[in-house]
Amino acid sequence: MKVNRKKIAILSGKGGTGKTLLSVNLAAVSGESIYIDCDVEEPNGFLFFKPQELTKEEVNVTIPDFNKSLCDGCKICVDFCKFNALAYISQELLVFDKICHSCGGCFLVCPQKALTEKRKTIGEIQRGTSDNVLVMTGLLNTGEVSGIPIIKRLFEDIPKEREFVFIDCPPGSSCMVMESIKEADYCILVAEPTLFGVHNLNMVYELVTLFNKPYGVILNKCLEEENPSEIFCNEKSIKIFGKIPYDNYLGTLNSNAMISVRMSSKYKDLFSGLLKTIAKEIF
Repeated sequence: MKVNRKKIAILSGKGGTGKTLLSVNLAAVSGESIYIDCDVEEPNGFLFFKPQELTKEEVNVTIPDFNKSLCDGCKICVDFCKFNALAYISQELLVFDKICHSCGGCFLVCPQKALTEKRKTIGEIQRGTSDNVLVMTGLLNTGEVSGIPIIKRLFEDIPKEREFVFIDCPPGSSCMVMESIKEADYCILVAEPTLFGVHNLNMVYELVTLFNKPYGVILNKCLEEENPSEIFCNEKSIKIFGKIPYDNYLGTLNSNAMISVRMSSKYKDLFSGLLKTIAKEIF
């Protein structure tokens, strides 16, 4: 049976806005779904889902391996590398693997074949299940510069039989966020009701506009007072899907890595309502 699957990216201009709160609860309330944690530097969705039947897969990149006996010091590879990952000093080629983009060009241009490929592990992907949710998590090794190869790998083997795929993006508007939303059919921007929240909302608003992605906003931590983020959305004619109230019990559940829709019928109704509103817009 063919499923009209939608990949929904959830992003915010900074951490702590409620991006993961929204992602995990929408995934949990949506029936059979997929949750992908692309915040590979600090993933925390798995803390909520506590997935079972966990499998792990290393993610590797290709970096240059230098054979000094074959090198004649021509520096063609150094001149070729636009990322400055190679330098020739004191009759020896230095390889700075942290800034190597694994393009493979240096292997091709070296006339002496002094450079060969070497595999380097930069992190891993974990897959497991939590009730009705397939949980996919990317984890970047400490000290590594870019998690983009891990994010790319996350999107390569997504099962096709599930209707909803929720992408928990990294915070901000970095290259890893851009990689996370490239596969998305729709983007949901999460914002707090403050002037600083408006600044962060504007960051991701400009990003999804640049990528020409359809989008809407959910406002989190809302109080019965003026909401600068709501004013911003109204001024920009941005669709607001709903508001999540400032709620001590909801905050407590979230702080204890508990999925609110599995703990309370009140929150199940809240997030089910948000999902229905979102589904009407994107299907």
